[in-house]
Amino acid sequence: MKRIIKPLSEWQFSKDKVCWENVLLPHTWNALDGQDGGNDYYRGTCWYKTVLSCPVGDDRKVFIEFDGAAMSAEVYLNGKLLSVHKGGYSTFRVELTGVLTGSDELVVAVDNSDNTTVYPQKADFTFYGGLYRDVNLIEVPSEHFELLRDGTPGIKVTPVVNLEKKTASVTVETWQNADRVEISVSGQTLSVNSIDGHACADFLLENVRLWDGVDDPYLYTATASLESGDSISARFGCRTFYCDPEKGFFLNGRSYPLRGVSRHQDLKGKGNALSKADHEKDISFIREIGANTVRLAHYQHSRYFYDLCDEYGLIVWAEIPYITMHMKDGRENTITQMRELVTQCYNHPSIVAWGLSNEITSASAVNDVLLENHRALNELCHEMDSTRLTVMANVFMLEHESPILEIPDINSYNLYFGWYLGEMSQSDQFFDEYHAKYPERVIGLSEYGADANIAFHSPNPEKGDYTEEFQCMYHEHMLEMIENRPYLWATHVWNLFDFAADGRDEGGKHGENQKGLVTFDRETRKDAFYLYKAAWNRKDSFVHLCGKRFAKRCGYETEIKVYSNLDHVSLFVDDWPAMELKGRKVFTFRIPLTADNGGKHTIRAVSGEFSDEMIITKVSEPEPEYAFNNTSGIVNWFDSDYEPSCFSVYDTLGELKKNTESAAIVNEMMSRGTKSRGDVAEIVKDNPALVRMMDRCTLISLLKQGGAPEEDIKQLNRILQGIHK
Repeated sequence: MKRIIKPLSEWQFSKDKVCWENVLLPHTWNALDGQDGGNDYYRGTCWYKTVLSCPVGDDRKVFIEFDGAAMSAEVYLNGKLLSVHKGGYSTFRVELTGVLTGSDELVVAVDNSDNTTVYPQKADFTFYGGLYRDVNLIEVPSEHFELLRDGTPGIKVTPVVNLEKKTASVTVETWQNADRVEISVSGQTLSVNSIDGHACADFLLENVRLWDGVDDPYLYTATASLESGDSISARFGCRTFYCDPEKGFFLNGRSYPLRGVSRHQDLKGKGNALSKADHEKDISFIREIGANTVRLAHYQHSRYFYDLCDEYGLIVWAEIPYITMHMKDGRENTITQMRELVTQCYNHPSIVAWGLSNEITSASAVNDVLLENHRALNELCHEMDSTRLTVMANVFMLEHESPILEIPDINSYNLYFGWYLGEMSQSDQFFDEYHAKYPERVIGLSEYGADANIAFHSPNPEKGDYTEEFQCMYHEHMLEMIENRPYLWATHVWNLFDFAADGRDEGGKHGENQKGLVTFDRETRKDAFYLYKAAWNRKDSFVHLCGKRFAKRCGYETEIKVYSNLDHVSLFVDDWPAMELKGRKVFTFRIPLTADNGGKHTIRAVSGEFSDEMIITKVSEPEPEYAFNNTSGIVNWFDSDYEPSCFSVYDTLGELKKNTESAAIVNEMMSRGTKSRGDVAEIVKDNPALVRMMDRCTLISLLKQGGAPEEDIKQLNRILQGIHK
């Protein structure tokens, strides 16, 4: 008999096992409260139940497959506990053979509560609970391919390419309880013995067609079958890759700079319970922007999304949720989650690196325990997969000399200079110093970004104002920094989409991280999206006028910015003569604002057959709704009777902390500030390296970054001016 897979989509759901409601999978109970701020979304145990009507027979085996149950799950059949799974992002299966009666109640207790054993527990995103991916009933013959061990697909394909000979040696391995297996690849078929449940067949592909990234992501298929009728298959790609510490990433022997984005698996109003259509829409944004790589953070993503990455040629960084802080009771869970990730995702040609951890030193010391855990993960990855690299995403305050950097094959850093701390130019300085000191190391940029609320705008953008204009300015700098450093093996914008972080309350939004280039609901591409499209998308010509949402402007003149992947742009304003600029990516014009026609100006940007248009209006006063906490103008107000012998907001945090009186004031202020950024900001605030960095910053720069109102800053300055140095 053939394998039968039946989706189980209709369930009943309860938070108390008393009141039940009908739900369709995928489902999460945090779709709304996990996105509304306050860090008070429901974390605990909830229950799902359904009735299985499955005929009982001796000639087949029955399994239930869960593609994702967050974060831990207990599976019961007719009241009997059959299995426990810990980890909310990987596939697992439970055998039902021998315990089915023909009409059975299946109950799954799913738990996303705070604990000390299952990752993640502290991170800047919402830990949605639920059966948020598909659940399937699987029937197979008595002789069948392996289904239980680590959620395996049962088949493992390892291609090794010889670029000079244009050949690929392909090894196909399968696991089963049968004596012989028939394996086919590209028209070749071999019948091989199964020894101790393991079979292996080798094939040679002549004139191999390469899986060549976004240019030609060609996929082969390996198929394995048994005499019983059970059959499985896996798509695979033939490619080579390596990283050079001076020249970056190489694919199939040629330089292939990896420039792309990161992605979280949630959506406004739906949480992480995404449909295939949702996944397809997300991949369409990645393709539109022209990225050739995606970091799938901070956990194992849907199998379907990895399939899409394979199909469209995206290079993938895959990782487990070993994040922010090491838990002394969580070591085994890191091993289990990594083993499941590699086992389940091995066949995807898009994946080139296994991520060991993310910002793990934010709230954990680099000690023997942390190092041992990472060495164990690194060794596990290489033991299971000799073809790929291991990588870490390191927090920006991790010292270059840290021994943890020596464990993975390659590294990347999460840098937020110019947003959370310091100035944008410090990212340039960081990489220049790192590369000069360690020229033999492969280094990349795993996160960088700045929050932007599409409601906020300013003609004079500055750090902390949450305007689209500052986000554009930030990314313009970072894009140039990246392009001038070809040794960066990969760079990933944080993030392609805004996402839920229920502990956050900032920038005019509750429960959202707004660093996305696209809004959480996927409805609006922020202006910065088009900057990267201009840099990366060479196929789809376009012209984009920035500032359409900045419709009301005051002053005698204003800046008009255009992003385009064409080499020249003409700007037409009303019936004035055209202005023309040649350049690349960014075209900046300045035009006068007049009171003619009620102050309205029609603006068109044109390049050949491509154009964009908007209308702006001259107003007498700045639009209050465009400003977050009305922070504009605070750099120019400093009192004329300033007393230099006393403290002020222009002193550094380190200087202020040396005095007992001023230290008490700023410590209280900093404590309140971290709470608005959620759990992660709270637990990392005492990191020694972070403290040293912050101590070098002026208080006013930190206040402006936090969006403090102008009057609050003035009042704080008056208090500090009363304290003698």
